[in-house]
Amino acid sequence: MLHTSYFMTNKFIKMGVVRTRIAPSPTGFLHIGTARTALFNYIFTKKYQGQFVLRIEDTDIERSDEKFEMDIIEGLKWLGLNWDEGPEIGGDYAPYRQSERNYTYAKYTQKLLDENKAYYCFCSQEELEAQRADLISEGLAPIYSGKCRNLSKEEIAEKLNGNNKYIIRFKMPGKKIFFDDMIRGNLEFDTELVGDFAIAKNIGIPLYNFAVVVDDFEMKITHIIRGEDHISNTPKQIALCEALDFPILQYAHLPLILGHDRSKMSKRDGATSIIEYKKQGFLPEAMINFMALLGWNPGTNKEIFSIKELEKEFSMERIQKSGAIFNIQKLESINAHYIKKMTLEKLADLCAPYFKKAGYKTNDEKLKKIIKLEQERIKKISDILEIAKFFFEPSDYLAEILIWKKSNKEKALATLKDVLKNFESVADNNFNIQNLKPILDILTEKHNGAGEVFWPLRVALSSQESSPPPLEIAEILDKKETLKRIKIAIDKLMQI
Repeated sequence: MLHTSYFMTNKFIKMGVVRTRIAPSPTGFLHIGTARTALFNYIFTKKYQGQFVLRIEDTDIERSDEKFEMDIIEGLKWLGLNWDEGPEIGGDYAPYRQSERNYTYAKYTQKLLDENKAYYCFCSQEELEAQRADLISEGLAPIYSGKCRNLSKEEIAEKLNGNNKYIIRFKMPGKKIFFDDMIRGNLEFDTELVGDFAIAKNIGIPLYNFAVVVDDFEMKITHIIRGEDHISNTPKQIALCEALDFPILQYAHLPLILGHDRSKMSKRDGATSIIEYKKQGFLPEAMINFMALLGWNPGTNKEIFSIKELEKEFSMERIQKSGAIFNIQKLESINAHYIKKMTLEKLADLCAPYFKKAGYKTNDEKLKKIIKLEQERIKKISDILEIAKFFFEPSDYLAEILIWKKSNKEKALATLKDVLKNFESVADNNFNIQNLKPILDILTEKHNGAGEVFWPLRVALSSQESSPPPLEIAEILDKKETLKRIKIAIDKLMQI
């Protein structure tokens, strides 16, 4: 019976000996699940002053694409999850792309073959599919039958000389495997229900479970932190470690990230690439903060954490076993928190490209005034365009919304005409809050309340019922545009 014990609890992990890795496959963009896994590996590693490794698992030649690798690297860098070893920067255990490590895989594949722990399998795809169908129809686990397990050396040589297609299978020991997961506790697997699985397409081209075992050993990885969808791979990998005389690593399987209805995440829930979140205007600090709470509970009501705070407070014991629900509203709320704390200069720099892309011309002073006015309402940077576009072009609106709920058309019309007349008397270079406020104070008293004045003026200037205060808007618009919009509002009221 194979057994591995989890001996490195948080209490006993030595500083500086932890080595973790994030090993994405460049067959798709960096999504929230892989990014969350990278984060948990990163903060666990930094907590114990270890090394965080990036390894690109590109053995799937047909599906791997350089654009996906570039997206993964860009996404991790944007999040601030910088690796200590990996592509671009190298390290003591380079290369860090599996496609560049075939010699190493060939060495260990041959070792297993020589020790009779692996074998050539010449079964055709049609045979394997037929075997699988028969087992499923009988209600049995669809594992390999073992047909090629005990071929003689002569039979193998004959088939190889005949250029018969083959794969290489690992001989599972046929015993139970136990291991203590750092999150889930003791887990047990019967390897007879796993069967002899393929480890390589040929001597130098490995398949997933074999390649990761070899790489983790060669790169001296100590802890494997990954999604629970990899639990079924763990007994295979432990059996391979035993066969190759590799040390058994520490495994931690994170809960899956689920949609709002506890099903697999969809695009509606937020299943999109990390770079797409960036384009939408989410901040890396907010993404890190939000992802940390997808499965980890700090044990308090605190929800806002910097990366340094996470490194200090993170622990495996507080990771839940059940699925973590992705809540886009919570992400937006956390993002809004970081936006509110951001300096005006930095936020203006982030917002500027959105205005430029939309074709809105603005100078730094005007942009900063707009940002200062709208900062509290922004949930993500891209919101600024929708929130503040009225500063650049008014939207059409119904004349009825110019009328305050306690007023009527005649009063609204009289008020706007009064405002127009008084604003026209202000010099262009004095058209600011300081000089406009006394005018509105007088008009408020004249028209029996702020609502009678501020409501129709707000709508006239912003084209909407909810907006910043009208004086702030007027100062940003300037005198010419302010008067133009008030006149449009007056015309609208006169037509109903």
